[in-house]
Amino acid sequence: MSEGKDSFEILADELARMGQQIAHLQRTSLNKTEAEALNQQLVQGVASMAQTGQAVYEAISERMDLRLEKLAMETILAATDAARRAIEKSHAETSSAARDYAKAAGEARRAAWRYFGGFWVWLASVGAGGAVLGLLTAFLIMGRGDAREFGQYPQVYCTTAGGQIVEQDDGSSFCAIWIDRPSQSGG
Repeated sequence: MSEGKDSFEILADELARMGQQIAHLQRTSLNKTEAEALNQQLVQGVASMAQTGQAVYEAISERMDLRLEKLAMETILAATDAARRAIEKSHAETSSAARDYAKAAGEARRAAWRYFGGFWVWLASVGAGGAVLGLLTAFLIMGRGDAREFGQYPQVYCTTAGGQIVEQDDGSSFCAIWIDRPSQSGG
């Protein structure tokens, strides 16, 4: 400690040091005008940074939108190309399989032709097919012919067809054919 100094001297030393510190602070600190100018520069700098920040945000957003659109287009193009290649590959495989099946069917047809007698079997099968078609045609025509005849001469064909001639009070008559006959009581 300070030996030999009384409390008044110690206080004077402390006050001198404080004075030096205040002078130092005055030299290094700003006066009111300088502080206002600095404040004005800081406010302008912050405002400029806020505007710059918004402009940077908008520019980044715009670029991101463009990148997303480009990515979407590239994705569509890649998917279209992949689908086209898959369809072409599938078409080629299908065509190849169809050619193989057609070749196998031709070979089987030729083998069957040789095995089953060739021309004579073909001729007999064509004749049998023609006979079957002829019979079917005759049955179709015959049924229609009978129906036409029945319509023109119902009095002749009515009872033969299972019908019954009904006389009316005014002298006219018609052919009645039961679809479901009523049960007759044996009384």
